[in-house]
Amino acid sequence: MANFSRHDVRRGLNAVRWPLFWTRIGMFAESLWQATWPLVTVVLAVFAVLMLGLQDRVVIEIVWAGAVVAALAAVASLIYAFVRFRVPSRAAALARLDATLPGRPLQALQDTQAIGGTDAASTAVWRAHQSRMAERASQARAVPADLRVSRRDPYALRYVAVLIFAVALIFGSIWRVGSVATMAPGAADGLATGPVWEGWVESPRYTGRPTIYLNDIPEGPLNIPAGSLITLRLYGEIGALTVAETVSGRAGEVPPASASEQDFTAIQSGDIAINGPGGRTWSIAILPDTAPTVAILNEPDADALGEMSLPFQASDDYGVEAGEARIALDLGAVDRRHGLAIAPEDRPALTIALPMPIAGSRSQFEETLIEDFSEHPWANLPVTVVLSVLDAAEQQSETEPRAITLPGRRFFDPLAAAVIEQRRDLLWSRENATRVAQILRAVAHRPDDVFRTEVDQLRLRRAVNRLETLASYGLTDEQQEGIARDLWDLALAIEEGDLSNALERLRRAKERLNQAMRDGASPAEIEELMRELRRATDDYMRQLSRQAELDADANEENRQSGDQNQMQMTQDDLQRMMDRIQELMEQGRMAEAEQALQELQEMLENMRVTQGEGQGGQSPGEQAMEGLADTLREQQGLSDQAFRDLQEQFNPDAQAGENQGNEGRNGGQGRGNQHSQGGEGQGEQSDGQQGGDGDQQSDGGQGEGSLADRQQALRDELRRQQGSLPGAGTPEGDAARDALDRAGRAMDGAEEALRQDDFAEAIDNQSQAMEALREGMRALGEAMQQEAQNSQQGQGMSESDRRADARDPLGRDPGSNGSVGTEEGLLQGEDVYRRARDLLDEIRRRSGEGERPDVELDYLKRLLDRF
Repeated sequence: MANFSRHDVRRGLNAVRWPLFWTRIGMFAESLWQATWPLVTVVLAVFAVLMLGLQDRVVIEIVWAGAVVAALAAVASLIYAFVRFRVPSRAAALARLDATLPGRPLQALQDTQAIGGTDAASTAVWRAHQSRMAERASQARAVPADLRVSRRDPYALRYVAVLIFAVALIFGSIWRVGSVATMAPGAADGLATGPVWEGWVESPRYTGRPTIYLNDIPEGPLNIPAGSLITLRLYGEIGALTVAETVSGRAGEVPPASASEQDFTAIQSGDIAINGPGGRTWSIAILPDTAPTVAILNEPDADALGEMSLPFQASDDYGVEAGEARIALDLGAVDRRHGLAIAPEDRPALTIALPMPIAGSRSQFEETLIEDFSEHPWANLPVTVVLSVLDAAEQQSETEPRAITLPGRRFFDPLAAAVIEQRRDLLWSRENATRVAQILRAVAHRPDDVFRTEVDQLRLRRAVNRLETLASYGLTDEQQEGIARDLWDLALAIEEGDLSNALERLRRAKERLNQAMRDGASPAEIEELMRELRRATDDYMRQLSRQAELDADANEENRQSGDQNQMQMTQDDLQRMMDRIQELMEQGRMAEAEQALQELQEMLENMRVTQGEGQGGQSPGEQAMEGLADTLREQQGLSDQAFRDLQEQFNPDAQAGENQGNEGRNGGQGRGNQHSQGGEGQGEQSDGQQGGDGDQQSDGGQGEGSLADRQQALRDELRRQQGSLPGAGTPEGDAARDALDRAGRAMDGAEEALRQDDFAEAIDNQSQAMEALREGMRALGEAMQQEAQNSQQGQGMSESDRRADARDPLGRDPGSNGSVGTEEGLLQGEDVYRRARDLLDEIRRRSGEGERPDVELDYLKRLLDRF
């Protein structure tokens, strides 16, 4: 039994021979690394510093100090290694391997039976136990070494050394390590090979070229970039080696040719010679660094809102670093009349940084300078523009001055254009202040003829009064800029108008488009005005459709009888007519386009406009648009009343008799205030209250209430409308929400100012709120239009296509109830509007012939009334 047991032990131990061997090797590596990692860290760090050549850039004392520190660190690392290192024994490796096996079979195989050796049953059990342990031992696998030393190196110094060494391998040189040997005392005298030298050529960093080690370069021609730094080190007896060069162009006091350290910059072609044992001579050719170039590609372009786009091209052999555009007033080309007749105030030239490519090469690129100079005094005046660029070598080049008209926003409303012109004269020179005030007073002499809203009239009057007051004491720069800002905001309000009235907005859009065609507006401006006309037309159609539905519910019989004498048009018909107008403008046929625009407006104002069949209730977008329009009217009314209260603060007697019947006071609470926002009964007053004191109000939101309370109620209503705004997730819908958020913040500011009786601040905030509401309505209209276009694309064949066979002889679809469903056949051809005018003239001629039957004359009269 004993022989069998020893055989079992040998079999089990032989089975783990190789796993035990590799486990012991791993333990050896583990012990070695844990003992020597400080030494490896020190060695890598020292070699990295030497390979990077830092010893050649500092004084010799720092090199010696570093050598002492490195030596002490190396000695301490060696002592640490001898103390920590242990060669692992076979027993230790066997114990580690046995610990990874269940039941420690290797230890069991080395055990002997202590008792029961003479008992056959006990011996059989022991033999079976060792047999099972031998089988478990045969499944042993080598245990990997644990090389982690993070507990001993909490600051990861070993990784820092590895990183620095990797940088040295990439950017350094192994040959630089030997230079430290010559720095030891007496080392130069001990050179067995005599005097030696080393040299480097470091190209400017912006070139991207590597450093050249001159010891590896044979004699002959050598091309290097201009501005390269040449470093030479001479070792050995002084005077044994000398340097001669003609590339630096140095003059005056220069170091001797035998100096052990020589640095100079190559700026011209020439020779570099190292004379003496082992010396060499190179013929240096300088690679020129050309100056950058820049050019303006096209004339500046401007969008409908006056934002300038100036394309340009720039290039450089190593890349453009920066650039700028300088814009100066071309005084000689200015039409020096009216407010520009006097000498202008000194203004510095405009300097704008040119956009540079964020990614990619700057060696050659094209970019576009985009800026908005609409509010600058030189907007729409002759200027000169000069582009300049700079490269890394600080070489600069610029374009020839180009004469252009500085793009800016153009105002097509005559009143807004007049305000902007006087704003320009005020910024041209403060000496124009009195003249500007007089002209603006003359413009506003008959306000009912020029102003659409009383708010604009009061804002202009306030600006003129302030200008006259300040001009008498002398305008400061801040006061001049402040009045100019007020005039700019006023002109914008006049130009864009009040969007709460759909018909008024439609008329204003048509007038601005007509004025733009007369003034020769740019295609971008025409396109923007056409978009505004389309939006105004859509709003007007929705308003008339809602009114038609109300009329139909109120009087079904009148609606049915009226349908026989009214022409109905669909939204597609109007869309095609406006497309035709835009096509005429693009072809330059402005007279025909203006005539067609006039006819379109007359049709919209005199005909019943519908959106086709199946008109049901309002869509969420229409409801939101109507609610925002009501909110805008409410805000306009509050602003009107705030203006009147502001006037009463300074002149209460002059306003005492003006309140009765005025909008915005007790008689009406402002335009649109008949819609309840702050509670039931708001805007409803008895006749006896009209003209009474505005401070006599009832509680609970009844009657007019204070301006601050009404402003708060209007803010709460806007917050409610924001919660049900359609178009979420679309760019247009998000823009509408952002605009309404700004409007809400402005309303909060207006409410706070009203509670403090600061009417001027409240009016400014209310103006900002109305402007933001207008922007929100524009964005919401675009979102609704985009949604409608997307839905139409998925509807398949239109109704007009399914009824193509039922068209009349003129190619028109009769539609439902005699309405015109399409004008594809009617609105085609080059002479369509000329033919329409001929037909209209013929109808007029026949209606003037009294001998015709009365029935025919009545029919011709109805045609004339209709068209």
